Amino acid sequence: MKKKLIQRTISHFETCFGKQPQAIFLSPGRINIIGEHIDYNDGFVLPAAINKYICFAFAKNQGTQCRIQALDLKQSHQLDLNDTLEPIEKMWANYILGVLHQLKEKGLPLNGFDMVFSSTIPIGAGLSSSAALECGVGYALNEIYTLGLSKESIALIGQKAEHTFAGVNCGIMDQFASVFGKKNQVIELDCNTLEHQYHKADFSNHSLLLLDSRVKHAHLTSGYNTRREEVEKGLAIIRSHYPQVSTFRDCTSQMVFSLKETLGETIFNRCHFVVKEIQRVKKAVQAVAVSDFNALGKWMSETHQGLAEEYEVSCPEIDFLVHQALKHPSVLGARMMGGGFGGCSINLVTKGHEDQVIDTISKEYLQHFGIALQPYKVKIAKGTSRYKK
Repeated sequence: MKKKLIQRTISHFETCFGKQPQAIFLSPGRINIIGEHIDYNDGFVLPAAINKYICFAFAKNQGTQCRIQALDLKQSHQLDLNDTLEPIEKMWANYILGVLHQLKEKGLPLNGFDMVFSSTIPIGAGLSSSAALECGVGYALNEIYTLGLSKESIALIGQKAEHTFAGVNCGIMDQFASVFGKKNQVIELDCNTLEHQYHKADFSNHSLLLLDSRVKHAHLTSGYNTRREEVEKGLAIIRSHYPQVSTFRDCTSQMVFSLKETLGETIFNRCHFVVKEIQRVKKAVQAVAVSDFNALGKWMSETHQGLAEEYEVSCPEIDFLVHQALKHPSVLGARMMGGGFGGCSINLVTKGHEDQVIDTISKEYLQHFGIALQPYKVKIAKGTSRYKK
């Protein structure tokens, strides 16, 4: 599938621009094993890059014109680097414009380029296709124009592009995982300091199965930003009563419970989920370290319960998928993944039982919702990189 993606992208580039691309880049989507909605709450997360990619075919041109072709969308966009860059109606273009805007602001030496991109990352499934797009463009321009940016800088540029040009106040996890991913390793990321360490993910006897509800979400309308506002209000209240608290990682469940009436039911639930999820991530890291997949599955399933009941970012379709998956003895854990209100569930499955789980749940899901389920068997892959034959 990766080779077909690359060949398709190169072929379209040659058709559009009448020349061969100068370089090919691959930027992966990501999964998050555990630590949902924690990256913007200064917590710890456990993401990994996966073997689904956006492929970029790039070449410099002689002027300041940037000619961009979105192969899958059958759309194009053209801009002049001398013009003021501002958000436009084409949302996919805004992710690219946001990156270019920051590179210009930094005074980095850019010239025009021709680019085609194509993807195997499903849009709206919670696999961070937007982060892959931002980071892929940033990484490619850094390589082609020798801009001297670090991987961390590329991830932060991608995050800021999403804030300023897409209007989504996302955390850093998606971009970080896309850039820093390593094959067969998960990243324990401190979203406060960006300190991170890798943990070998020995999935030789288990697999990660994504079940796409095919209910598409858009963070702008899904309540993502609302959740951020709610937890920020909650943290301010907690700090006013407990001055020693700097971030949610300093909070205990007891602190949150002591302020239940002051916080009010909704904000209490949001804050309680965040505190418990930070604790679950630590336990999950310990489980991965000793390959205790039963424990890892337990923490994943507990996360879903919190996301559905306390953070309220799930939906009936995802709840159904998780509930049905956990009926299978071969499924050790299941939960919603991503921003919420649709997208994928992530399931920890005993190897060899994936097809049985897919077949059973697909029939149940179609019967219940009239929607054809889309499964994805994924492997943990390396991060954004230049493709070399």
